[in-house]
Amino acid sequence: MTENNPIQAETNAEQHSLVQSITLHLLPGVFILIFYTITAPLMEGLGHPPGTALFIAIGVILIPFELGYLLYQGKKRNGTFSLKGIVLYREPMPWWQYILLGLPLFLWLGVAFMILAPPIDEVIINSLFSWVPDWFFLFDMDTVDQYSQGALLVVAILSLTLNGIAGPVVEEMYFRGYLLPRLSRFGAWAPLINTLLFSLYHFFTPWQNVTRIIALIPMVYVGWWKKNIYLGMIVHCLANTFSAIGVLALALGLRPG
Repeated sequence: MTENNPIQAETNAEQHSLVQSITLHLLPGVFILIFYTITAPLMEGLGHPPGTALFIAIGVILIPFELGYLLYQGKKRNGTFSLKGIVLYREPMPWWQYILLGLPLFLWLGVAFMILAPPIDEVIINSLFSWVPDWFFLFDMDTVDQYSQGALLVVAILSLTLNGIAGPVVEEMYFRGYLLPRLSRFGAWAPLINTLLFSLYHFFTPWQNVTRIIALIPMVYVGWWKKNIYLGMIVHCLANTFSAIGVLALALGLRPG
């Protein structure tokens, strides 16, 4: 890979110190947590699910911080707001590999979050987070009837656009296209470090760390192996969009029972 071929992943990316890498992985999550903690009770008071605040945070905290930092680095490196040499791991893949690799990764995410997560998360919540107020738990399906159709429609639209598409695209550029290559000196340990720190960055759902790590490790390793962030973007967007469709169905009146 040379400077004249930005599509291929560079193998000589400038390495971050471990402290720098931990900071860059976790700092946006700290800001999201602060925003969510302040605004979620306000959302609930206005008759909206607390999770609405999290989706708003994607638009006003996550995307500006992570994409803004990438563009800032591009400006310093290239003299213009370009991601050349900043977002790496962009080697092309034939279309059939996106299906061959992406489908099992997507199905594994489904298994992890729909089958493994409920019992594991419940044990962790009861053991470590029983003190957390109810509004901190994003969206409780058991209390969905207390929200109006308009409130559910708002959260569904925000979930589909910000959490389903925009957020995952920016996260994959930032975490897998920028931060992961800067850990490449750790070899095969780099994807594991990246996955652990990416999971911890979700300070607003710490009880999901176990299942989130289990769910994401294959996706991160495959992207690292193929030096391709687009596969992860597709799988990440599909998984988040799939969960948002359930909220949309509720908003359209397709409620359980």
